[in-house]
Amino acid sequence: MAWITKNSATARIARREQPYLTPAMKDDLTKRVFPRYETRLACTMPALHMIQHAYGWVPAQAIDEIAAFLGVAPAEVLDTASFYEEYWLKPRGTHLVSVCRSIACEFCGQPALTQAVKDALGIDVGETTDDGKFTLIELECLGACGGAPAILIDETLHENVAPADVPRLLAQVGPHGH
Repeated sequence: MAWITKNSATARIARREQPYLTPAMKDDLTKRVFPRYETRLACTMPALHMIQHAYGWVPAQAIDEIAAFLGVAPAEVLDTASFYEEYWLKPRGTHLVSVCRSIACEFCGQPALTQAVKDALGIDVGETTDDGKFTLIELECLGACGGAPAILIDETLHENVAPADVPRLLAQVGPHGH
């Protein structure tokens, strides 16, 4: 198998004038987070969570800023951000639609449920609608096996969802232009 390579050494990071890691965030990290951890590297996840909570994703510029503030290599911050599924390294939709693909949900109709969401939004898993309102993902388990198949729309869990329920559930969070 051939390895696909990219020339990351000359990659350019899109930058804005204002930092993503604000002085208030740095102050919070210094006063609240640093005392709880033995090393600055251990503060990587709280810093990433802070950025993601504020902006909905983790821009490359923010990764550089976190690394500089913590005194670690940007690669160490990127390794953490890219390892965990909870961090978004590109913008996502305003609303996150997460279909559970655990074995219980799969046996109870998850493939048809995922297809119904794909059809309703006109996107595939991992994509965002053109209007930026919805991103569709599948998760390994939502912990709702007793109510399979399950779907999480933003922070709201829906259980025993039939494909025919999808348009109504999506309409509850707003029109999406399809």
